[in-house]
Amino acid sequence: MGSGARTRRLGLYGAATAVGRCRAFCRGVLADWAWPAPEHLGGLAQEERDAVVEDVLLLVSEAVTNAVRHGGGPTELVLRLGPGDPDAAVTRAGDLRIEVSDASRALPRLRTPTVRGLPGGYGLIMMNLLARRWGVVPRDGGKTVWFDMPATYQPRASPSPAGCAPGPEPFRK
Repeated sequence: MGSGARTRRLGLYGAATAVGRCRAFCRGVLADWAWPAPEHLGGLAQEERDAVVEDVLLLVSEAVTNAVRHGGGPTELVLRLGPGDPDAAVTRAGDLRIEVSDASRALPRLRTPTVRGLPGGYGLIMMNLLARRWGVVPRDGGKTVWFDMPATYQPRASPSPAGCAPGPEPFRK
């Protein structure tokens, strides 16, 4: 990756506390990186920064939970901060890519929530609503689910009546 790119990895084992560990790791890395940039550095107001970070943590929770429930447990969490060169690969400058790997080769699929108000079936809907892009990369011994989060704040309108908005193509290589 180009100049200014940053990467942090967390190796994972066991599912019991994976979601909490991943959220804490992400929160710490984002604070270390001052991501997204604060207002005095040309970035976002504190309330907007908090909202963006909460969106990231929500999607991390969903991706890790899916790895626990459907992928035999997560094996690694990777955070990549976009390089200073906006033309560089991976993502746009200042944007964040998060990757959650697991040992299952089964690809995620959108499913209808079983009962309103009960857990299950909402993860990919939220991914479509909050992430700029997301996808899955099959790999030896499993897969990696990734998503890109912008370093900007986008107030969201209410979801469509059906409860989900159109999103990006979910599976890219």
